Parts: sequence; C-alpha cells; structure tokens
Amino acid sequence: MQIVNTQTHDPQTDEDLADVLTAISVVAKRLAQKLNVLSQEAQEETKGEDQSEQDE
Repeated sequence: MQIVNTQTHDPQTDEDLADVLTAISVVAKRLAQKLNVLSQEAQEETKGEDQSEQDE
C-alpha cells in the first residue's frame, strides 16, 4: 500500500482517480444488469423445462 503525503499531493491525481473509480462503477453496474437478465432467462428456461416434464 502506498502512503501519500497530503502536502505534496497533486489534485489532478485525485481527479484521475475519481474518474477511474466512476468508470469502474459504471462497468460494474452494466455487468450486474447483464447477470440479472441472464439469471432471469435461466430461471424461465428451467421453469419451462419443468412444465414440459409434468405435461408428459
């Protein structure tokens, strides 16, 4: 872990770090949404297979 001396800390670094963290957050949200959609599709598929087996 890096220790930063706040007296000589570059404000641009803080801004860059905030931008990177924001980008990570956006990507994480998109991935979570995609996983949610895939999970729902898998549940619907499983539900459909269960109904098909009951009909036989």
